[in-house]
Amino acid sequence: MSSDDWQFDTLALRAGRVISPEGEHSEAIFPTSSFVFSSAEEAAARFAGDEPGNIYSRFTNPTVAAFERRLAVLEGGERCVATASGMAAILSTCLGLLKSGDHLLAATQLFGSTVNLFDKYLTRWGIEVSYVDVTDLARWQAEIRPNTRMLFIETPSNPLMEIGDIQGLAELAHAQDALLVVDNCFCTPALQQPLALGADVVVHSATKFLDGQGRCIGGAVVGDSQLVGEEVFGFLRSAGPSMSPFNAWVFLKGIETLGLRMVAQCTAAEQLAVWLSAHPAVSRVYYPGLATHPQHELAKQQQRAFGAIVSFEVVGGREAAWQVINSTEMLSITANLGDVKTTITHPATTTHGRLSDEGRERAGIHQNLMRVAVGLEDLNDIKADLQRGLDQLPR
Repeated sequence: MSSDDWQFDTLALRAGRVISPEGEHSEAIFPTSSFVFSSAEEAAARFAGDEPGNIYSRFTNPTVAAFERRLAVLEGGERCVATASGMAAILSTCLGLLKSGDHLLAATQLFGSTVNLFDKYLTRWGIEVSYVDVTDLARWQAEIRPNTRMLFIETPSNPLMEIGDIQGLAELAHAQDALLVVDNCFCTPALQQPLALGADVVVHSATKFLDGQGRCIGGAVVGDSQLVGEEVFGFLRSAGPSMSPFNAWVFLKGIETLGLRMVAQCTAAEQLAVWLSAHPAVSRVYYPGLATHPQHELAKQQQRAFGAIVSFEVVGGREAAWQVINSTEMLSITANLGDVKTTITHPATTTHGRLSDEGRERAGIHQNLMRVAVGLEDLNDIKADLQRGLDQLPR
C-alpha cells in the first residue's frame, strides 16, 4: 500500500517518518547544533549543495525536517520550511519573495501583528503595502497595480471569521504574475487546502491548532520546491528564524491528533454559535457555519467544516464585554487560540490593540467584540461559563 493512497488521519500519523538505525517508533529529537562529517570532502560537498545531508541545525535538522515533510504532505505542497513562529513564517515569506519596489496587496482583515509587520517594517525596505476587504473580489481587482507581486489573506479572518475566495483571488493574482499567500492558521489542512484551490504559498502559526495544546511557538511556510524550497529556505538559511528540534517534535505529536481535534472542536463551535445567537444580550455572532453569515456558501465550498473560532458582540461597549470575560471561571483569558482548553479574549485591547482606532474600525474590531476559541471541554460547561456574564447584561 502506497502512502499516496493514505487518507488524512493516516498521513497525520505517518507521513514524513524516517526511522533511524535505532528503530524508534516515535520520532526522535535531535537536540544538536551541528553535525559531523566523515571527511573534509564530505563537508565540502554538503556545504556546496552537491550532496544531501545535515550541516547545521539553523537550517538542517532531522526532527525539524520530519515536521516539514509531514506538513507539506498534509497541505499538498512540495516543500515546507519550519520557522521560529508564525510571524517568522510571514516575515520569511515576504522577504524571501519580495524586493524593494514591489507592491503587497493585503486583506484589511489581518491579525494585528501582521499589519504592524507590513506597515512598520516592510515599508522601510521599500515594499509598498495597501489593503482591501478580503470579501470584495472586485476591489481586489481594482487595487492591483503593475508592480503588485503578492496578495496576502487570512481565511477565515481573525477574529471576524470572514471568508476570502481563494480560487478567485488566485486567478486575479496569476493574471498579474503575482503570488497568492494564504494564512491557513484557523483551518489547518484538516479543514482547508489553499494550494489545491490555486494559492501559491500557505503560512501557519504552528503554535495554534497544529500544536493543539498551547505548548510551543513555531511557524511554517508551505509551497513548491522553487518558491519555498529555494527562495524562502534561502532566507531562513541566512537570517536564521529557525524552529527548534524540540518544538518540531511537539508539533509532530500535535499533528497526530489534528483531524480528531478539529472535528470535535468545530462541532462544538457550531453549536455554541447557534446558542449565542439566541441569547438576548448578544447582538451579533460571527461564525461561517451560520446560514446568516455572508460567506456561508463560500465557506461550504472551500472548507470541510466551519472552524473552532466563534466571535460575538454583546449589547453595550467595552465594559459589557469585559464583564462577560471577567465573569468566566473556567475559560482561559488569553490571546492564544487553537488549544484543547477553550480561550476567550477581547481583540480590541489585545490581539488588535496596537492598531490605530481607524485601523480597528476599518477591520470591524469593535469594543463590544469577544473571540472564543472552542476547546474540548463539555459544551454545556462552556455555555454555563459564558452565561454567567451574559445574564448580567442589559437585554
